[in-house]
Amino acid sequence: MATVLAIEAKGLFKSFDGKPAVRGIDIAVPQGSIYGILGPNGAGKTTTLRMLLGIIEPDSGTRTLLGRERPLEAAKVVGYLPEERGLYPAMTTREAIAFMGALRGLPLDVGRRRAEILLRENGLGDYVDKPIKSLSKGMAQTIQLFGTIVHKPGLVVLDEPFSGLDAINQGRLEHLIREEAASGTTIIFSTHVISHAERLCERIAIIAGGQIRFEGQVAEARDRLRPQVRLRTRVADGPWRRALPADARQAEDHWEFELPREGIEPLLTALISGGAGIEELSIERPGLHDAFVAIAGEAAAREMEESARADMGLAA
Repeated sequence: MATVLAIEAKGLFKSFDGKPAVRGIDIAVPQGSIYGILGPNGAGKTTTLRMLLGIIEPDSGTRTLLGRERPLEAAKVVGYLPEERGLYPAMTTREAIAFMGALRGLPLDVGRRRAEILLRENGLGDYVDKPIKSLSKGMAQTIQLFGTIVHKPGLVVLDEPFSGLDAINQGRLEHLIREEAASGTTIIFSTHVISHAERLCERIAIIAGGQIRFEGQVAEARDRLRPQVRLRTRVADGPWRRALPADARQAEDHWEFELPREGIEPLLTALISGGAGIEELSIERPGLHDAFVAIAGEAAAREMEESARADMGLAA
């Protein structure tokens, strides 16, 4: 059966003042999935999301959103949390959530009821009548997220939703994203934090320098690198050493090398028959960070890490 796509984009280009920001973006977001756009700040993530939503028009290329070639026609069934947050400070949390729903066509009285349910179900019942100005930054961001989903959209688009959040609010946000996806909502979010994409996403796009470097399943990105073997033996030398791959690296008390393409069994046989005395043998699959470095390069990975560290400072 063919995959139903919530979002599809082909060949999106966008320049600002003659400077290319996005160059030939192709994206396919399956309906009901959690999809991440992963890349450093300035890579083109926000521009891509805004083109997908119809907030800005591409210079060239095509995109469809929930079956519409004009994305703004689907605005009432889309929830969008932009990178630039903004709530009226004097509003209570309930009114703020209901107001955001009203902007998408939800009646205010329905929005108020749903807002109270959202707050109570997420352990925030004591905040129903608290003004926004009394909340921490993380709590205010959580309220804005509730306002993004209160009208029960079919598609939720989050631009850097984890930026500036402490660990508790990051965990709360991850839980909400999973809950929305479990109900059938399609989630697409941008991030420069690899761990969030690795934990949450089924598919990702890795973007650097305004170009997609990889698009597909997280497992496919990780499978571009071979698993790593760690071997510690009781005997330091012997005929078994000839069985080690040519790229084997010796550390203080162990060896490290890529898993041979023929698998681990032939190596195990050679180690045992050669009297190596295996004390430790583990196989570690590469993580998404390793895959990102291989796909986008070390410079892009460093930029991501610097942005993540800056976020930790903001959340402290």
